[in-house]
Amino acid sequence: MSDPQVSRASGDGWCKTPQGRFWGLFGAAGLLIHDSERGVLLQHRVSWSAHGGTWGIPGGAKHKGESDTDAAIRESHEEAGVPALDGHDIEILDLYTVDKSGWTYTTVICRALGRLEESISDRESEELAWVPVDQVEDYPLHPEFAKAWPTLRKSLG
Repeated sequence: MSDPQVSRASGDGWCKTPQGRFWGLFGAAGLLIHDSERGVLLQHRVSWSAHGGTWGIPGGAKHKGESDTDAAIRESHEEAGVPALDGHDIEILDLYTVDKSGWTYTTVICRALGRLEESISDRESEELAWVPVDQVEDYPLHPEFAKAWPTLRKSLG
């Protein structure tokens, strides 16, 4: 029986590829927000989630037909309470995509143009923190975010 809470367009579900099992039937995306005064916004993942207890960026499954940027912004709003961004709040700097044999995760790298306030707005976040760029590697990071961080950091400008 299908879950009535999951729309037909929802990408919630596991995708299996030769490289493993990944969350997001249509891929996934996350938002790396950089604030020049506070650093980057990180999410401490709850213990029951994949790679629970680690730190990463707000993100998740893309909906069917949803762009990487729209998905990353939606997920950031859902998980970190960052207001639904309208293009006046952030400047997109770059996109970084990892392809796992057809399943993709795209990090949308952006700069905050004003002070964005975060708040835990769903059950997927243990805590949220603005972390200075030079301290990110001091946190126990989600393994894929840890691999990507050196490249992502260069894109922050």
